[in-house]
Amino acid sequence: MADLVVLYKTPKDPAAFDKYYVETHIPLAKKLPGLRQYKVSKGPVATPGGPSGFHLIATLSFDNMAAIGAAFASPEGKTTAADVPNFASGGVEMHFSETAEV
Repeated sequence: MADLVVLYKTPKDPAAFDKYYVETHIPLAKKLPGLRQYKVSKGPVATPGGPSGFHLIATLSFDNMAAIGAAFASPEGKTTAADVPNFASGGVEMHFSETAEV
């Protein structure tokens, strides 16, 4: 397996972010070819020391790193990636890695 972890920093308007993310971005991302699982954080993102600078964390799972690359090279992937600036006003970090259950 391989995961894409997307860390959305706190946006200028959290309510507008949430509405757009649920109504527009999730439906786009769910069309990514090869997507096996799509999870998002629920409620505030916290750290052991208190609040975090992140508003939402999304984890998208694929069979392997090649599948992530193929997904984002597809028309659906290009559309999904191009949509991020439409709502992620606080900025975003994306991390890709192979994963293993232990």
